[in-house]
Amino acid sequence: MKHQPKLAVLAAATSILLAACSPGAPTTSGGGTAEGTELQLLVPQYSDATRGLWEGLIADFEAQNSDITVALQVESWDNINNVVRTQVQGDQAPDILNLDSFATFANDGLLYAADEVVSAETLADFQDSFKENASLDGTQSGLPLIASARALFYNEDLLAEAGVSGPPTTWDEVLDAATKVSALGGGTYGYGMALGSEEAQAETSVWVLGGGGSWAEGGEITANTPANVEAVEFMQTMIEDGATEPNPGSQDRSPLMNVFIQGKIGMIIGLPPTVGEIEEQNPDLNYGIAAIPTKDGSPFTLGVADHLMAFNNDDGAKREAITKFLDFFYARDNYATFVTTEHFLPVTKSAADVFSDDPQLSVFVDLLPGAEFYPFTNAAWQDTQASIQTLIGQIDQGKDPQEILDEVQAAADAVE
Repeated sequence: MKHQPKLAVLAAATSILLAACSPGAPTTSGGGTAEGTELQLLVPQYSDATRGLWEGLIADFEAQNSDITVALQVESWDNINNVVRTQVQGDQAPDILNLDSFATFANDGLLYAADEVVSAETLADFQDSFKENASLDGTQSGLPLIASARALFYNEDLLAEAGVSGPPTTWDEVLDAATKVSALGGGTYGYGMALGSEEAQAETSVWVLGGGGSWAEGGEITANTPANVEAVEFMQTMIEDGATEPNPGSQDRSPLMNVFIQGKIGMIIGLPPTVGEIEEQNPDLNYGIAAIPTKDGSPFTLGVADHLMAFNNDDGAKREAITKFLDFFYARDNYATFVTTEHFLPVTKSAADVFSDDPQLSVFVDLLPGAEFYPFTNAAWQDTQASIQTLIGQIDQGKDPQEILDEVQAAADAVE
């Protein structure tokens, strides 16, 4: 369900000024300030609440730290990787970045180590498993921001109308169920397969990892293994058998999820924020949440762990200001407001109880023990992910999965 951010009041006070800012533009000008330090903060948009959350938190922080200002830039997930790449190549990297992968920047020596930009108390508050996932060669460079897991959202009414007794647990079952729902007609589709550029790597990973494949082994990217090819071949079978929406290669996750929320898709992979979106947009939707169907029915979920990271752009001149801001963000009440409003799962011990009264979202917590993650600490993953996002949608045009994954592998192998 949607929760109103505690910090939104401060954001509302400046709404007239902020309305003049474009969605991707910083809310204050770049460069240094006359009397203090200006931090550049670049973040993706998780939801309609994202900008207001950051603006309110920044207003609170600046009220307590008059010598520090924070210039906020919010970008869509479709665009943020290109924006970051352009800024880094132009020697204009943000001081603080919210993104999924940090390994490439860490390997290039661009980031502070975590213990250089947060206090010992903040560092100790992170859950151990997420600290490990944010470390590379024994050094923690990423600061865990949010945790999440994928699950199967299913329309109970559509499945019942199609004669399907419950959510599928295996690939064969999901193909059968989705085909039956699609056969209902009327613009209804069995399974929403989002292979557009927004998050094609997530949809693909659901099938690859759920089929016993993997993206990396022994420190090497393994995109074109037989298990991975088999998974993508099954995805193509889903498309060719009419189990999905038309042209999934051009369908991004966010708009496709809206189609599910309006009751026109039988099954789709969703995240914790999907619960709030349904409550807001179509609270009468009769739906359920279950584990992701896998090749053999074994429990599995795709774990998500996005990060904050701090760039050392100035030989340490901004380190103290960065530390103050990050410690402020991770203070329990501030962080709890952020994570609950965005409907993610907390990565800190002090905020571990924020979903104790939210039984719908607690379903995702139960799935986390079986989570598998993207190989973020592999320096080639960022290029691998970009290749998946660009190429995988071609399966809906009949392109051979082996050929596609060979191209993905080549992109990974090209990274030194």
